[in-house]
Amino acid sequence: MKTRHTLPNLRIAVVGAGAIGSYYGGKLAHFGRDVHFLMRSDLATVRRSGIRIRSKLGNIHVAKVNCYDSTAEIGACDLVIIALKATANADLLQLLPPLLHETTMLLTLQNGLGNEEFLAANFGGERVLGGLCFVGLNRVAPGTIEHYEGGRIMLAEYSGYPKPRTHDIAWEFKRCGVVCTVAENLGFERWRKLVWNIPFNGLAVTGGGIDTAAILRDDRLRAAALTLMDEVIAGANACGFALPTAVALKQMKATEMMRAYKPSTLIDFEGGKPMEIEAIWGEPLRRATAAGAQMPALTSMYAQLKELEVTRSRAGAASIATNR
Repeated sequence: MKTRHTLPNLRIAVVGAGAIGSYYGGKLAHFGRDVHFLMRSDLATVRRSGIRIRSKLGNIHVAKVNCYDSTAEIGACDLVIIALKATANADLLQLLPPLLHETTMLLTLQNGLGNEEFLAANFGGERVLGGLCFVGLNRVAPGTIEHYEGGRIMLAEYSGYPKPRTHDIAWEFKRCGVVCTVAENLGFERWRKLVWNIPFNGLAVTGGGIDTAAILRDDRLRAAALTLMDEVIAGANACGFALPTAVALKQMKATEMMRAYKPSTLIDFEGGKPMEIEAIWGEPLRRATAAGAQMPALTSMYAQLKELEVTRSRAGAASIATNR
């Protein structure tokens, strides 16, 4: 696919306007970029009041937001930022086609493994880029995002080394106040992020609904986090990504410096939303074990999370039946 470079005049769509999509899309829109949001539950509020980002770095209010309830209304765009939960990937089969022209780029900011492969299989690998977000955010009300810390994005190409377009997109984010770097190996960076996501998102839920500070205060949970980190590093190495063991201690130290933070999986669980179990725990486990790694702690956590999801689903079904 021939790539055209029209930056900084890209027409941008944001699919998935929760915390991540609203934050990064809101930053781009605030700095004058041509951004169009697909919204559902927040549509009326955002049309009336815009997007608000509250941050100690400075509040942002995008008063006039281009927002729609269908991608057909948005039409073809140059860049599509995908911030849906990975549990909703099947919806992309209907959502994305109206947004595509011959050279449309697809940038997924989703967590876990398998998202780029899904997009490549259905829309062509030459379109696909991956973005890793290092940010503490929560959607605290319709159209309102609370930013706690961080905000950096790391971009990489799915199909190989960085291209001029990779650096162009990174430059656009930087021009809009987002620290953005370009990586050479997307798989390596995905596994490195999982060293944090797998233990802390998982233990926040299986530990009974606790934040990162509570995990670190509990000696048993802290040890469990380190065990999971070591397994993820071993799994990455088995899959051909040479993560050093020092990554675990580095990420533990970084977590100690954070304020008490509720990971996104816990927020999903408490809100009755599906957890991204397969993308964050299942797919890494399958890939690592297929490559010969031993993953007992991750196997156990994956099973616990699946059981919690099943139990919650049964409870919800029983509640509906009772209320009929």
